[in-house]
Amino acid sequence: MATSSTPASTDLLAVLLHLGRRARQAEDEAELGFILVNETNQLAPYRQGALWLPGEGVVTLSGVVMPEANAPYVQWLSRLCEQWSRAGRDKPWVIQAADLHSEDVREWSHWLPAQALCVPLPAVGRYFAGGLLLLARDLAWSDGELALLAEWAAIWSSVRVLVDQGSGLTRLWQRLHGRPAPLAPAKPTGRLGAMLKRPRTWGWLLLCLLLLLPVRLTVLAPAELVPLNPTLVRAPIDGVIERVHVMPNEAVDAQRPLFEFDRTSIGNRLLIAERSKETVRAELRQHSQQALFDESSKAKLALLQGQLAEKQIELEYLRELDQRSLVSAERAGIVLYDDPSEWVGRPVVTGERVMVIADEREAEVEAWLSPANAISLAMGSRVRVYLNADPLRPVQASLRYVSHEATERPDGHYAYRVRASLSRVDERSRIGLKGTAKLEGGRVPLIYWVMRRPVASLRAWLGI
Repeated sequence: MATSSTPASTDLLAVLLHLGRRARQAEDEAELGFILVNETNQLAPYRQGALWLPGEGVVTLSGVVMPEANAPYVQWLSRLCEQWSRAGRDKPWVIQAADLHSEDVREWSHWLPAQALCVPLPAVGRYFAGGLLLLARDLAWSDGELALLAEWAAIWSSVRVLVDQGSGLTRLWQRLHGRPAPLAPAKPTGRLGAMLKRPRTWGWLLLCLLLLLPVRLTVLAPAELVPLNPTLVRAPIDGVIERVHVMPNEAVDAQRPLFEFDRTSIGNRLLIAERSKETVRAELRQHSQQALFDESSKAKLALLQGQLAEKQIELEYLRELDQRSLVSAERAGIVLYDDPSEWVGRPVVTGERVMVIADEREAEVEAWLSPANAISLAMGSRVRVYLNADPLRPVQASLRYVSHEATERPDGHYAYRVRASLSRVDERSRIGLKGTAKLEGGRVPLIYWVMRRPVASLRAWLGI
């Protein structure tokens, strides 16, 4: 800024009154700071001026609309002003380059003239914490200029309090007296008023409101349509499956043969049991005839009768096993199992599941919820299943069951079993279709919905 000639001593009071009037007419803190660092030149000429406030640093520079906080000059000046503010002086004092440390002297020659003046801005109660006005020029400072600048700093601090509280004080005064408040601006001012004028402030407020918007908490889980009330067909005996009479997904009636076991071993055992029975029966007949003449043969009759009954029981058991070798359907429905070629010739044990018979009109959703997605789910909450065969039309269902503990799946991961009842069964609800289930929980803020998984992953990574 170009320096102007020093005003005559008779006009200095008028200049001071003019600056006080300009300060009272300021609409916000930014304009008030601009008046302090630029128009103070009318009281005492200088080349550079800066306003420093505690906690904020250098907020205003002469000849600059808005200082850059990360600029080297601003950071260096903020550091010096913070050091000077700790001196606790209440009157202006002159600072020269020789008064600084050696590392700051080199910076001084790049940024400031030889003579600098620190004018403390008085603190006003709890409304204004004070600050520093730094003025720099090549000429020495006079005592008269120091006195004028001290008075101007006191006036400016008092007006700063009015501007900072202008919006609230103005409304209160107008309600009590019905007329504009004295020394207060005509429209809301202060730091809050200045911030509300910035589009960026409204953008941040809108973002905060958006992050607090309640949304439905949802999680995804792999799902499959499974039978609702299936009938398990298990192996009734130990053996090897010889033949399968039905194909996968084939509709069968009750008592329809499903598969049969290899009967070679049972047939041999049945033949041996029949021959053994005939042998015992022949011995019993022979001893019965000899018992008429021989007392020892009569004693063996009870033993042979017991052996004959034992052979009869064994023979009936083998005949029952032979009947069990052919497994039939207990109910009508569709047969669900793997490829028949995988079962033919395969040894199975008693109780091993071979097939499932289910009603194709009775299906439900089975999903596996990972522990990381285990949120609070209310019974009856909505579940939508996006089937891989038709992902654009989700299947609607309602939550019926969630297991209380995670179980190990075939892939080695642990998950909670979830069952959901279909709202409507149609041609799309075919048993065996797979997809992704979307389970809905309660309503939470949008910021929680966005940050839930990242925070959980960060906690797991940090171990807290």
